[in-house]
Amino acid sequence: MAPRRLLLVGEGNFSFAAALSETLDPNATSIIATCLQRQADLARDPLAEENLRRLRERGTEVRFGVDCTQLADAFELHDREFDRIYFNFPHCGRKAGVAKNRELLAKFFQSCADVLAEAGEVHVALCRGQGGTPADKPMREWHNSWQVVAMAALGGFILSDVHPFICKAVPGYRCTGYRSQDKTFHVEGALNHIFTRSLPFECSQPRIFRIRLGDQWFSFSEPATLAGKLNRGFLEAPSCHPVRTINEKLIDELGKAFPLKRLKCPSPVWPQGGTSVLTSWNCDFPSAAIWISLFEDNSDSESPTDGTIQDIEELQMSLSERSLPRNPERGDKEEAHEEIYGQVKACLRSSLLVHVQAIIQAPDLVPGSLYILSGPVFRKNLISAFTMPAFHETLLILGFNQNLKDGYLQSLLSHLKCILDHLLTQALLESSKLSRSVKFVFQPNGKDYMITVKSHNFDPHSTEDLILGSVTTSATNIIHKDQCFVVVSMNLDLLVMLIWGISDWRMLWTFDNRFLKNFVPGKIEPFKSYSLYPPCYAHDISFWLDEKKGFNELEFHTVAREVSQNTVISIQFLSRFQHPKTEQVSLCYRLIYQTCDKTLTRQQVASMQSQFREEIQRRLHVTPR
Repeated sequence: MAPRRLLLVGEGNFSFAAALSETLDPNATSIIATCLQRQADLARDPLAEENLRRLRERGTEVRFGVDCTQLADAFELHDREFDRIYFNFPHCGRKAGVAKNRELLAKFFQSCADVLAEAGEVHVALCRGQGGTPADKPMREWHNSWQVVAMAALGGFILSDVHPFICKAVPGYRCTGYRSQDKTFHVEGALNHIFTRSLPFECSQPRIFRIRLGDQWFSFSEPATLAGKLNRGFLEAPSCHPVRTINEKLIDELGKAFPLKRLKCPSPVWPQGGTSVLTSWNCDFPSAAIWISLFEDNSDSESPTDGTIQDIEELQMSLSERSLPRNPERGDKEEAHEEIYGQVKACLRSSLLVHVQAIIQAPDLVPGSLYILSGPVFRKNLISAFTMPAFHETLLILGFNQNLKDGYLQSLLSHLKCILDHLLTQALLESSKLSRSVKFVFQPNGKDYMITVKSHNFDPHSTEDLILGSVTTSATNIIHKDQCFVVVSMNLDLLVMLIWGISDWRMLWTFDNRFLKNFVPGKIEPFKSYSLYPPCYAHDISFWLDEKKGFNELEFHTVAREVSQNTVISIQFLSRFQHPKTEQVSLCYRLIYQTCDKTLTRQQVASMQSQFREEIQRRLHVTPR
């Protein structure tokens, strides 16, 4: 195995390089120590001369006159690919303010991108408070800090770890001031910030999917609000995604109490065949439905080799058996015109509850057996910390004779509560366990329940109850009239977030392989993010409403999700203004942008905000002020 390559920049008296070289195995690690000064400039410093002698004796390479903001110029193409780059206590000079030092950091990180290995790390040690992250104690105001995370983002880096910088841990290291002056920096409370490469933040092209309905193939574009969310296969073997892990644990435990029958999940494209009688926990259809246009696809039915086109499992019904729903926004004439040219409208299912009637009306339904259906669902919703446009749902359906209803219902709820309570407390401290109990809250009809739990994992002071799912006991069946049915629906994504303490649902859908490395088979431990303290960017927007068109707040949030590529984490209503003369109404909102798994720069956010202004004007018929 090739030795790890370490690059040290901004060395003052070379004491850090000398100490590090003597603590590492020269056969496993090679070090290149550099400084901005010329060699002659260090000749008057006896400590620097001694350290340079020690480095040369150990065969460590030393380079002078290396500008850390122009590293590509200092190394030939074949001599790059460093595994670690160290920059301890960077500083522009005695009179430099925070703006100049931010500029130094920004250029340094952009330079590192040219010479760092793909899985490499950049280590930056800063004095107490300089970084501007919550790890600093005390934390400086953002405008008065070096904003190290935001500066790193300009080079494509995210903060993956931070820990105290302890000089004593590097024997012989003596921090110098800028440009090797005798006056040293105050290193008490200093922090070492460790940065890694982020996945590129790209404007993703919509993927094309093909689906078979009966004997006909159709294709459709991935909706912008669901970019990267379709056909991910998290619940399928051999996936090791935590959503599958929890679903399998849940099913295994239920199997100890009930005979199980696992059902194969149909395609997410939902031909509407009547409204489900199960209304609890259903979203407002069709306003929350995500509509798609299906186009006839006469290409070869074999899976295409083009990676931009993916096949979705065949829907187990034909178009003649069920009619596709109409897009409520289009008239009959327009829709009929589209169908002539091989286009029909459909929507993605908003809940697995739409499949319940088909399951309980099956002639081979076995009373007393627990039927389980798991799969992804999709819906429009307002932006918040605990609502998702895409998540995984598990459905439990239990049928039994009416005279046995109370016994079966209590047995199912009791077992489910024990299983959920156990899962929710595995990664918590003993002192926290008593506050995490799952509750079944009666609904106004006196028959059905909501499954709720406190949100202490995300906010210890929160009194909010999160809804994990629903229990419906009022389902009926015209075929099995002598039977009762209990239907349990659970949000697996929210359950995973609560169990591992993942505060951002977007993390579950990341394409970064580092996410899955947090999960060890057979263990449930608190999740540790690899992207710490991502900066927030706030932008306000105000606009005049069109009295005739009205204002759809759900669509307002949907447009924000699409344009920002899911980087808007909060939309706050600020004010409503009515012009005293024209009586025209204006609304003002604040959008908060932040990522959870990759870089996001101020310039990118400004571009998104500008595009958002254009899109709401075009799609919502408002006039930005």
